[in-house]
Amino acid sequence: MNITTATMSAPADPQLPEQRAEPLAGPMVEHAARYAEDRHWDVFPGAWLEISGGVPHCSCGAADCEAPGAHPVQEDWAAQATGSVTVVRRLWADRPDASVLLPTGRTFDVVEVPESTGCLALARMERLGVRLGPVIGTPDGRMLFFVLPGGAVKIPDLVRKLGWSPSGLGLTALGEGDWVAAPPSRLGTRGPVLWARRPTDANRWLPDVEEIIPPLAYACGRDAAAARGA
Repeated sequence: MNITTATMSAPADPQLPEQRAEPLAGPMVEHAARYAEDRHWDVFPGAWLEISGGVPHCSCGAADCEAPGAHPVQEDWAAQATGSVTVVRRLWADRPDASVLLPTGRTFDVVEVPESTGCLALARMERLGVRLGPVIGTPDGRMLFFVLPGGAVKIPDLVRKLGWSPSGLGLTALGEGDWVAAPPSRLGTRGPVLWARRPTDANRWLPDVEEIIPPLAYACGRDAAAARGA
């Protein structure tokens, strides 16, 4: 469910401590298996990058692929997603470089914002002691905050109650029927998806969307106002 797809420029020096670390190492299947076993997240294999003549391109073969190297390759990807480690290993057996994709709307929903907004909101939430779940940073300048499932459908009303227009905040809600690329999947030549806040025992219990929308909406509104005044 897209509230808006407006994109805002990311800061030159994003304050994402874990993004500055080395990308996660090891075979993709091991990361997929770990998400399934340790977090009980459903996973499914997506596209991957192939090199031809020294030029990377998406395994789907589309010259105009919008998400080269990290998108579903089958229409029934939702049915294919699994939390079984045994099935995970079988799915990746003949495509070891496949990206790791996670369906939203099951064990979590996702709130996606521009990276500049996410950095501001993340710092604010940490100061306020807001409970946070895992957070992904993408190489194309987005941040994804994990929340309890069912949160995506609540966001438009929550934003309106805070006095903002959902269509003007550069905020996207991902719930049932959507998916996200998980680290260390690569997005074309831009680089890998990385954890800004890794999944740990401390953030195993995800926040309700009501807990993080106020600071996210504030940060989005502040950035939107700054952009209009530029």
